[in-house]
Amino acid sequence: MDLLGKVLVRRTSAGVTAGMIVEAEAYIGEDDPACHAAPGLTARNAPLYGPPGRAYVYLNYGIHHLVNAVTEAEGNPAAVLIRALEPLDGIALMQRRRGRRAGMAASDLCRGPGNLSRALGIALTDNRLDLVTSPLTIQDWGVTIDDVSRGPRIGIRVGTDRPWRFWATGHPAVSGSRQVLR
Repeated sequence: MDLLGKVLVRRTSAGVTAGMIVEAEAYIGEDDPACHAAPGLTARNAPLYGPPGRAYVYLNYGIHHLVNAVTEAEGNPAAVLIRALEPLDGIALMQRRRGRRAGMAASDLCRGPGNLSRALGIALTDNRLDLVTSPLTIQDWGVTIDDVSRGPRIGIRVGTDRPWRFWATGHPAVSGSRQVLR
């Protein structure tokens, strides 16, 4: 939940793109069946084990690159999947990367974790980058999201009972179901 309102910034030779995080989902530990750490330490999931503040980027279903922020102390596997952004900077570049026309709503560009990675130009080469000092950073631009909803994680088959998905209530860039837990 602390990542909501922060800004994901990507610097490339093509330009700078940035968007405010409006939806995120937590994956915590080897006892979380949906976390990539569930089977234990592997070459693929090693970034989850720390250090914190690094990117964990992986290829999902052989199609989409998904970006996570590693969150816990070294040796304690956990990360937050960044699911949606409100585009703030580099919108024309995001549109080109998504193959979209100029009239497309900005809120559609980074709705969903695969779309936001494509729009920002995030790839497997960004895995393990330091999210403070590298070309891929998470920054605090002083934005606070006051109305936050919480509900079940989506896009997975196991671990859906854990209410570890958070989003800016009513934001048009939020992906998937907006089922709120009471």
